[in-house]
Amino acid sequence: MRHLMNPLDLTVEEIDGILDLANDIEANPSKYSHKCDGLKIATLFYEPSTRTRLSFEAAMINLGGQVLGFSSAASSSAAKGESVADTIRMISCYADICAIRHPKEGAAYVASTKSSIPVINAGDGGHQHPTQTLTDLLTIRSLKGHLDNLTIGFCGDLKFGRTVHSLIHAMIRYPNVRFVLISPEELRVPSYIREDVLAKNNIPYKEVVRLEDALPELDLLYMTRVQKERFFNEEDYVRMKDFYILDKEKMKLAGPDMLVLHPLPRVNEISVEVDDDPRAAYFKQVQYGVYARMALILTLLKWRDQ
Repeated sequence: MRHLMNPLDLTVEEIDGILDLANDIEANPSKYSHKCDGLKIATLFYEPSTRTRLSFEAAMINLGGQVLGFSSAASSSAAKGESVADTIRMISCYADICAIRHPKEGAAYVASTKSSIPVINAGDGGHQHPTQTLTDLLTIRSLKGHLDNLTIGFCGDLKFGRTVHSLIHAMIRYPNVRFVLISPEELRVPSYIREDVLAKNNIPYKEVVRLEDALPELDLLYMTRVQKERFFNEEDYVRMKDFYILDKEKMKLAGPDMLVLHPLPRVNEISVEVDDDPRAAYFKQVQYGVYARMALILTLLKWRDQ
């Protein structure tokens, strides 16, 4: 039985297989509409989520399966003090596969060690978000046609952004990828990413503060919001929240084929006037997220049964 805690749990070949399956699901949805008849996914969300939780639920329903779970810690027995380990043991009696989101880093891993069903990390603190990574890879490959030979700009909260950390881990395995890390000093990529992931693997990157300086050279711009829930005080959040705003004027500096991605939700960092730009791909990204999670559910259930 396999779990998914981290994008690196999957080989490049396994990722390519999941992406190929997702593309086939997109092209032939009726072919997969009963693949999970009689099966259930448990969505255990200890912190708020719209896209990720509903995407997992839509994915399972599209496959013919059913959904159970909770959408906040307050509506579960965690409010009574139940541990993640006990919760997953109980959920394993009800469901065939589980997706868990938790504010504490490592909580999904703890669940996986006690579970008798496949566990998917749907985001743990500021650590990893592997299914968003699969979504991002599927979006990039589907719209660009490849995952190599790309210059990718990450902009905004690169310190706490688990989507950024996960995608960097995944993309360094493809040839000729370089990164431009765009952030204020306070929200730089953590040193362990710079040193243990980028420098250690001889991945070219540079750090800049001004978004305008980076835009002309990018194939992809991955915007992120400044996450209020990760800050220790309101003053720091207010000071940083509008540091970057992508608008039509800034988009004039970008190439005609640059794609704009965002894991959502956005706050102010992408002006709504950018939504009509053909380079804005963040709502397409949402749809690709359903296909990616459908493919992942089918793959983990197949591996479970082998």
